Amino acid sequence: MGHSTAPKIGSHDDHPGGESESTEYLRQLFSERIVLLDGGMGTRIQADRLQEEDFRGEILKDHPKELKGDNDLLCLTRPDLVVKIHKEYLHAGADLIETNTFNGTTISQAEYQCESLVRDLNFQAAMLAKQACREVEAETGRRRLVAGAIGPTSRTLSVSPSVEDSSYRNVTWNELVKAYYEQVDALVAGGSDVLLVETIFDTLNAKAALFAIDCYYEDHPRESRLPTIISATIVDQSGRTLSGQTIDAFLVSVMHARPLCVGINCALGAAQMRPFFETLAKLAPVYVHVYPNAGLPNAMGGYDETPESFGESLVLYAQDHLINMVGGCCGTFPAHIQAVHERLKSFPPRPLHVRRDPVMRLSGLEPLYLTPELGFVNVGERCNLMGSLRFKKMVEQSRWDDALEVAKEQVENGAQVLDFNFDADLIDGQLAMGRFMRSCVTEPAIARVPFMIDSSKFKVIEEGLQAVQGRCIVNSLSLKVGEEDFIYHARLVRKYGAALVCMAFDEEGQAATFDDKIRICERTYKILTTKCGYEGHDIIFDCNILTIATGMEEHNNYGKDFIDAVEIVRQKCPGCYTSGGLSNLSFSFRGLNELREAMHSVFLYHAIPKGLSMAIVNAGALPIYTDIPEDMRQLLEDVVMNVSPEATEKLLEFASELKEKKAQKGGASGVVKAVEEWRTEGVEKRLEHSLVKGIDKFIVDDVQECLDGLQLRPLEVIEGPLMAGMSVVGDLFGSGKMFLPQVIKSARVMKKAVAHLVPIMETENRRKALEEGLDPDRPNWAGTVLLATVKGDVHDIGKNIVGVVLGCNNFRVIDLGVMVPCDQILKRAREEKADVIGLSGLITPSLDEMVFVAQQMRKESMDVPLLIGGATTSRKHTAVKIWPQYEASVVHVLDASRSVVVVNSLIQNPERRIEYMEDIKEEYDGLREDYYSTLVDKRWLSLDEARKMRYTIDFEKYPPPPAPRRLGNKYLDEYPLEELVEYIDWTPFFQVYQLRGRYPNKDYPKIFNDKRVGEEAKKLFDDAQARTARIRVVEWITATAVVGVYRACSSGDDINVLSLDGSGEVLETFYGIRQQLDTEQDQTFALGDFIAPEASGLPDHIALFCCQAGIGVEERKKMYNATHDIDKSIMLEALADRLAEAFAELIHHKIRTDPDFWGYVPEEKLTLSDMLKVKYVGIRPAPGYPTQPDHREKDTLWRLLDAEKLSGGKMVLTESLMMMPAASVCALCFAHEKAKYFAVGQINKDQVADYSARRGCTVEDSERWLGSSTLGYEPQSQ
Repeated sequence: MGHSTAPKIGSHDDHPGGESESTEYLRQLFSERIVLLDGGMGTRIQADRLQEEDFRGEILKDHPKELKGDNDLLCLTRPDLVVKIHKEYLHAGADLIETNTFNGTTISQAEYQCESLVRDLNFQAAMLAKQACREVEAETGRRRLVAGAIGPTSRTLSVSPSVEDSSYRNVTWNELVKAYYEQVDALVAGGSDVLLVETIFDTLNAKAALFAIDCYYEDHPRESRLPTIISATIVDQSGRTLSGQTIDAFLVSVMHARPLCVGINCALGAAQMRPFFETLAKLAPVYVHVYPNAGLPNAMGGYDETPESFGESLVLYAQDHLINMVGGCCGTFPAHIQAVHERLKSFPPRPLHVRRDPVMRLSGLEPLYLTPELGFVNVGERCNLMGSLRFKKMVEQSRWDDALEVAKEQVENGAQVLDFNFDADLIDGQLAMGRFMRSCVTEPAIARVPFMIDSSKFKVIEEGLQAVQGRCIVNSLSLKVGEEDFIYHARLVRKYGAALVCMAFDEEGQAATFDDKIRICERTYKILTTKCGYEGHDIIFDCNILTIATGMEEHNNYGKDFIDAVEIVRQKCPGCYTSGGLSNLSFSFRGLNELREAMHSVFLYHAIPKGLSMAIVNAGALPIYTDIPEDMRQLLEDVVMNVSPEATEKLLEFASELKEKKAQKGGASGVVKAVEEWRTEGVEKRLEHSLVKGIDKFIVDDVQECLDGLQLRPLEVIEGPLMAGMSVVGDLFGSGKMFLPQVIKSARVMKKAVAHLVPIMETENRRKALEEGLDPDRPNWAGTVLLATVKGDVHDIGKNIVGVVLGCNNFRVIDLGVMVPCDQILKRAREEKADVIGLSGLITPSLDEMVFVAQQMRKESMDVPLLIGGATTSRKHTAVKIWPQYEASVVHVLDASRSVVVVNSLIQNPERRIEYMEDIKEEYDGLREDYYSTLVDKRWLSLDEARKMRYTIDFEKYPPPPAPRRLGNKYLDEYPLEELVEYIDWTPFFQVYQLRGRYPNKDYPKIFNDKRVGEEAKKLFDDAQARTARIRVVEWITATAVVGVYRACSSGDDINVLSLDGSGEVLETFYGIRQQLDTEQDQTFALGDFIAPEASGLPDHIALFCCQAGIGVEERKKMYNATHDIDKSIMLEALADRLAEAFAELIHHKIRTDPDFWGYVPEEKLTLSDMLKVKYVGIRPAPGYPTQPDHREKDTLWRLLDAEKLSGGKMVLTESLMMMPAASVCALCFAHEKAKYFAVGQINKDQVADYSARRGCTVEDSERWLGSSTLGYEPQSQ
């Protein structure tokens, strides 16, 4: 096969026996072409309709248990059939066949009482598969390999089979490891070339299998190690395994095993599997595979996908370079594999994904990537017997449900990792750790975050690791036990797949001084990376936070030594992270929690910038640094940083005074009293507080109290206290005292309350309706609102936000999505009996589509109120263009905060609606009168006059910019998102959420200083930073671009783009529109003014580009919407939009400075702030915007760039000239130093006629595309 140049994926070079030859062979094969796996062995066996005697044979003819269905036994009783089926798949084109051992463990075979046969059947299965390979190799001359198949067993370590006891399991870790070890032993002995751990529905089961494989090779050091392939099963469209992990969390959990290949199989067909596999393919740094079912099961339990359709569905994967290996699972026969073989043999394999950022990756049910953008990580401390007396009492009294609530509270309060420690004198730590971990992993609210398994006893640590499917942190090991024991335990931690905290502690004792901390950490790092197989980013150093302000002088510098040491350790130990237990720092002030938490906050204020990655803290309790009273803060600053010998004495005096005040007040802190106070209010006030503050902890109990205590009926609870609370939310939002992110939290609380009431209400309503002879299924909504982004427009962030706000207020919201045709809007409005229709749009052509919808509503005699919203809409346009077409009720809604008031005014009271619409009519009549009067008053230049006043550049004095060294188009595929992040303009992001600061704090980052919105803007920004970090790592979003540079010359107002060969042939023309309003200016502008005219003879050029950062957004939005995570959906869309604009800024920067693009000002040294203030040379106008308001110019740009073809269909221009995906930007780039931005404004009929003649289109067509904002007259067509 020639010399391999493939990267060492799945390497186990540290194994004494080295790697097997099949490992290197497969690496080479994966790098050359798509490898083909076989199909469904079980499916093919079932097709032969075997009888009981086939499974018994001679050796089991007297077996006491029925054996039909135990397919693995056929390796012993019908070896001829097994070989025949293997050969059928091999003849179909398979490179790799699986052994018939899916149920080949003692655990699975125990159901048939066949445990004693496990070694024989696995050994024989591998031998039979090898035999089939040899025979077909002899026929075809092509090498084939055998994968020893290791199934999931019939038991699960992560899910309790007992409803009563979430900690109960019907199998243990050690039992599973033993069973898998026996299977691996036999599969290797039988001649397998690969070990395939497949159909993983519980990651912890898979980790046990991988652990067993490691154990086997440790016990057989002279054997060469076989490669491992790992395959997960996503059970449904939630995108999770049966045990709850997302595919990216699963990947993090198993990568410690250094697999050669990872992938997905079973449960779903290729189409349903695609979005989850795309995530895996983008994220995995190894080869990837997919072997789906033949579609979804039909009503009879069979599969309907034909070989042809199955093959075509996988062609779509291959076209997008997603796969390295492909095969089939349930429902796939040799014909299916042959169809795949024939269709995929010409496609190249997926190129390997190279991780650019070696960061720590952890996981619970979801992943956590410790990127720089994530910042400081809060590790929750309250499930630690040494950190919480309350938790300790719960464990001592076996109040496990209460203990689970403590864990939940920490996650809700912001803990990103949870620390668990059960070390105490009278508690069996191992028993407690195992029991509590098994319960925690069944609670999604807890299990979604990674766990830190914390103990001084390694048996307790192992107990925790054996219960958790995600990738944990072990806290901790140290060299105090000696180097030999340290290495043994560190290797074992790595085998479990965990990251590791190491204490700065060695044989001589704990590191207290700065020098000792550095020395021990350096030594530990060297041992871990050279002798234990660790990467730097899997190591966390705890440099020992020791108690300060004890009164002993030698302790005074402990805080500063730690802070200084953290910085140096990060420098000397590349990639490592640092941590610490904060409670030690303030141990001198036990009982003064406010002082302690303030000290912790001050300490972190200094330690985090120095490189402290994480700390074990009381999540949610730390005060904001600037909120600490100034006198206390200064004392704490002096103590933490040891600025003077008197600092400790001053703080001790302050603490003494604080203790006296506390005793006088009864000992309770203000925070506790505040919490107690609102919980002692009446239930209506408690509900209001929960809704306004977004607290869902008590909502169900309080709602139930309304039912039981106040004797309210469910509907009365909704219409009474709940709607009263949401009215307060609405008022606060409308008055600007509450912001959209907070409203979204309120919506979640409201949904939880309503979800509790709906089943009760439905039962009650049905009974009452039946008694009264009414329809029992009649709705109880405040009203039904139908929302749609109109045909030709794909933007929907604003619409989604309106939907959230209306949903909060008990309106039934039906969102039809984007690009919705008029007939579909009106049809659904009738079907759903909509009370209000809301139309949204962003681009100018959408305005005309809204007019059309209004016209159709009038023609069909509808009287449903019509709401108009979106960035391009206005009250004026609504009054002038839409209202006259549909006078029933048309209202422009400025933003989401007004939507509830408007909808209530329109539908809740007929008399109120008449009164409201009379006010609107009076307002809109006035707007129309003003508009038409301005048309009469406007003074126009004739087109000839405007051209005589054109802006003229002396191109001899100011010549065109230097010529680029290359011309033509350049395609940028999967551009690194981390580069885009640096160019993000965050100000528009806050505007999406309607957070607008006041001067001088309008823009980012000054908005954080705004008294009204600053605090909420900062919270939103922090959420966005975390989400952006995750998007970068997981690569949900793919960014691509096409950039072109061409020769150009101007011809009047227009720009001719010339051929690349220098012949002067005109390829395309960009048509300019000249300013025409007489504003007493000295000159008028058109884009053609900035390019040297043909007659000058001077060579000039123009750059153009289109870019997108939205591929993957729609799929992820669908997932979020399916789980009602509308806040995540909105944020993802907003971030995609920011990334696309950032990409445009980056491309323009490269066009200006990079010779590979153009580089006409290579010396430019501008900051992002400078760029956003347009301090660069040249301009970057976009078609459809003020400098050229005709969207048809996009079509010209698209043809020149050949964008759709070069991007492989990732960037598309629709018939309505919308760019897809929505997060896309295109622009022309003018390089002349005299080019400047301008707005065309409105133009008159003579220019529209001239412009249309140059374009070769009708005047009516141009009027339609230019729209009322550009036309200075009322077109006859309207």
